[in-house]
Amino acid sequence: MSNDKSGTAKRALITGASAGIGEGFARQMARQGYDLVLVARRKDRLDALASELSSEHGISADALEADLAGEHGLSLVEERLRSGEIDVLVNNAGFGTVGEFAELPVDREVEELNVNVRALLRLTHAALAAMVPRKRGAIINVASMAAFQPIPYNATYAASKAFVLHFSEAIHEEVRRHGVTVTCLCPGPVRTEFQQVAGLDASSMPAIAWMSVDAVVRSALSAMRGGRAITVPGAVNVTMMAGTRMAPRFLVRRIVASMFRNRGTATKAE
Repeated sequence: MSNDKSGTAKRALITGASAGIGEGFARQMARQGYDLVLVARRKDRLDALASELSSEHGISADALEADLAGEHGLSLVEERLRSGEIDVLVNNAGFGTVGEFAELPVDREVEELNVNVRALLRLTHAALAAMVPRKRGAIINVASMAAFQPIPYNATYAASKAFVLHFSEAIHEEVRRHGVTVTCLCPGPVRTEFQQVAGLDASSMPAIAWMSVDAVVRSALSAMRGGRAITVPGAVNVTMMAGTRMAPRFLVRRIVASMFRNRGTATKAE
């Protein structure tokens, strides 16, 4: 197992662990010897993954069913974090909606903020309550390349990820003197079920922009170990991010709007 200086096994709590990037974190961290607490809504998937990883890697893997959009599920995970047993928190749970904001169900947009922003904020706070006093720990908050510019027709999602980026950078600076690292992961297109669930037609995205889940997770874990505040995986994405920051904002808005205008209108959860 992966051990800290005291010789005890490290434990990571991963939200949104039943698929996609969250599952990728679970698999890589299990290979590195981390004990795991896997959090998601889909208990059947969590149980199967926990059983597989425990058997294959000889680690402890607990499945914690929780809907982070609601108070009950959020409180369950907060309690686990405040117990002090978690060395690494991966705030990965989230979902997106696509379409004209005025035509989307507002309750669904609020739910999106509850998962992408409110839950991440509260779980970060709960984790730090244990990490800061003991002078060690790490948090990975999963944002997106969407964090670097507004995205018409994906407005709530992009705004929520901008919050995650700015929040993570600020907390990173606050807690690093306590020996705690907060790292914000900002991936570009990743081949997961996210696009299908969000109702996003990703067929026009250039092949060169896509990255694998494994590559994205490796980038995040490397940045965490290096104590870095931000990681943008992939040279193409780094170049795109720099370009959006240098270009006039009105131009970025209009280009992105043309890309997303006809890419879908679904509002399903992750």
